[in-house]
Amino acid sequence: MIPPKHWDLFCRVVDNYGDIGVCWRLARQLAAEHGLQVRLWVDDLIAFRRLCHDIDSGLATQSCRGVEVRHWEDPFPAVEPAEVVVEAFACELPERYVQAMAARSEKPCWINLEYLSAEAWVGECHGLTSPSPRLPLTKHFFFPGFAADTGGVLLERDLDARRRDFQQDARAQTAFWQGLGLAAPGPGESRISLFCYAGSRAEELFTDWSGQETPVTCLVPEGIAGEAIAAFFGQTAPLAGGTLRRGSLQVRILPFLDQDDYDRLLWACDCNFVRGEDSFLRGQWALRPMAWQPYPQAEALHLHKLEAFLRCYGQGLPEGTAHALWDFWRAWSRGEGVGTAWPAFWAQRTALAGHAEAWAETLRGNGDLAARLAQFCAVRL
Repeated sequence: MIPPKHWDLFCRVVDNYGDIGVCWRLARQLAAEHGLQVRLWVDDLIAFRRLCHDIDSGLATQSCRGVEVRHWEDPFPAVEPAEVVVEAFACELPERYVQAMAARSEKPCWINLEYLSAEAWVGECHGLTSPSPRLPLTKHFFFPGFAADTGGVLLERDLDARRRDFQQDARAQTAFWQGLGLAAPGPGESRISLFCYAGSRAEELFTDWSGQETPVTCLVPEGIAGEAIAAFFGQTAPLAGGTLRRGSLQVRILPFLDQDDYDRLLWACDCNFVRGEDSFLRGQWALRPMAWQPYPQAEALHLHKLEAFLRCYGQGLPEGTAHALWDFWRAWSRGEGVGTAWPAFWAQRTALAGHAEAWAETLRGNGDLAARLAQFCAVRL
């Protein structure tokens, strides 16, 4: 079936990057691969610009990469609602817009795009509806996930080809590192990207890496892991472009990369520490060993998400590799025993890299989120 042509996608930036990261990838994919007219409403254009440097944070209306970008601000303007309305992560739509939705003779397909999770209940809730108690509108819940009974995950059609071309092109990799002010990795050097939440015990990793016989370069976005850097080096983290060294370790502070360059960073590194949702998924598509830190929640609810994904991701791993993965990921997310669990995890890096390729193949078999969402809406209009 042919999906509806006009889409409105609403995003409130909650944790600075993850929400808009997912929404921007989805908007671009719907426009580029499905030929849809997408209007993306974002309340924080400054945060958005860090992920896409083409965005002008001073413009209320602009076109970028085939998507109409609108600044979501109060009072909300009088606009005609699209055929499909996506509220990302339960952001509350403007009342004026909702009333306009209800006034349409043909009601829009209203989607609540939920957070990605491997928890078992996701498949049971995917596609459920919630009629409005006061208006002639029905909301549909669309759950991304890792199983066939969910909405799948974001995957652009050309992503695998772009990654493969980059990883097989030594010149492209050297040019990428030079763009970050670094030479290509030296003999035996490990390069590790670190994107984590405040309070992470990265200083325990720094201790291990500084004592290695071979060089370790840790690449950290500006503003990330400041507490750990201060604890280990005894000084405030430098600005982007700065480097701190101790023993075999150098920590390089990177400018905040746009999405395309962040993908290249993940592809170029030997191991990636990722967090939340957007970088978490991109880490999986990089086919590299990775460590995930879910978004911290009250009452340690995020640890349930971690365990659910470990049960899913760890299937098929040899026992020793599985235990090394589980032990380190749990230590990293709990902030306990990080330095103790790291050596066993790193010793399994070859097996983990092979497993990452097999896992990505499994994900591909479930279909991609953008295509599933387009067909989901086509059936309901």
